[in-house]
Amino acid sequence: MRCARAGSAKGPDAGENALSDRYTDKPFLRFVDAYVLRAIGHLDEATDTYCKAMVPNLEKSFGIKGTWPEIVEKQMKFPPDLSAQIRRIWEEGKARFEAGNGEAADPVQFAMIFVDRNFGRA
Repeated sequence: MRCARAGSAKGPDAGENALSDRYTDKPFLRFVDAYVLRAIGHLDEATDTYCKAMVPNLEKSFGIKGTWPEIVEKQMKFPPDLSAQIRRIWEEGKARFEAGNGEAADPVQFAMIFVDRNFGRA
């Protein structure tokens, strides 16, 4: 999952270090972030592939069968319409952000902020 733009003030690798730190001691958080990115249509293929490959581990850890998004929904007790709600919040917020800042909103940043604010970093 990408995090920072290459060439940022902290350097091109700063985002990867921040991302690694984000998931230290909270491996399930990666799946919650990915769930949000999937809901807004910005989940990259590498992260999706990783999440799919981890399904047997998730099933064993949580005793829940299903796809990785289904396991996240059940484990987090998400309501059935949460994906649609997240997508609506993203679309509305993205337009406001772009109008106010003159640049595109970052979907990865949105996902991390959304998860932190709404689920307490899972």
